[in-house]
Amino acid sequence: MTQQTLAEALTLTDDGAGSLTARLDGGFSNAPQSAPQERGAPFGGLMAALAAGAMRQGLGIETPLQSLTIQYLAAARFEEAAFRPVLNRGGRNVVYASVTGGQPDRPAIQALGTYGRDVAGPVLTPLAIAGGRPDDLEPTPLDTGFGPWFTRHIDHRFVAGPKLFGENAGRTPELGCWMRTVDRAPLDEARLLFLLDGLYPTYFTAFPAPPIISASIDLRADLLTEITPETSPEGWAYFHFTSRDVGGGWAVEDGVAHTPDGRPIALVRQRRKLMPTRGV
Repeated sequence: MTQQTLAEALTLTDDGAGSLTARLDGGFSNAPQSAPQERGAPFGGLMAALAAGAMRQGLGIETPLQSLTIQYLAAARFEEAAFRPVLNRGGRNVVYASVTGGQPDRPAIQALGTYGRDVAGPVLTPLAIAGGRPDDLEPTPLDTGFGPWFTRHIDHRFVAGPKLFGENAGRTPELGCWMRTVDRAPLDEARLLFLLDGLYPTYFTAFPAPPIISASIDLRADLLTEITPETSPEGWAYFHFTSRDVGGGWAVEDGVAHTPDGRPIALVRQRRKLMPTRGV
């Protein structure tokens, strides 16, 4: 079977019964490319983009997405999945919605979305950027030994290298990378949500190999401005990720996304559950 493009993977079809459906393809697996796609599950960034898209499309929401909170309940299968959006409260300025998604016998995600218009008011944007320019950096595909299948859909350009497996030992566990989707489409809401989960856990830079594998438990993304085709016509955004805490079998990581001209456009926080390792 021919594998999907990103545009195809983000396509939602109204089933006429209150749900929207998407086909989850193995090309978006979070399994390493050295393993069969079926060893993994559909990538969390794809599921976040589909959740937000289902609320917007299914409920006819036209205002910008302000925040998305998603819980990953279980690994969806690589087949058709249904997303059922619910309007929790509508209003002139703010809309609250929710969505559940997965297969009939396997709920995979539940999410909350807050949508609302931007209006004139005070402005304070203290988030700084120091990421250079993507055109000055070489593409850096992730090593297929651990890089997931879904990363084939992302152009990664690391500012100071991938810093994998201990290069940040004794220093702040942080990572800077320019990313865009390989279709080079202008950045939009769905692609931004996709990319906010587009890198390996930042704690990989603090610990030696082999990598400590984890599963995403929940993710919250706050979009700071409406994303239009003019936001980033070539699709680029600069991402800076930092591990905030690793311990007790959990990891908490934060990220900031900026446009090429330096404007902050999104914040993300993700909680991961570390998988047991041999000898622990």
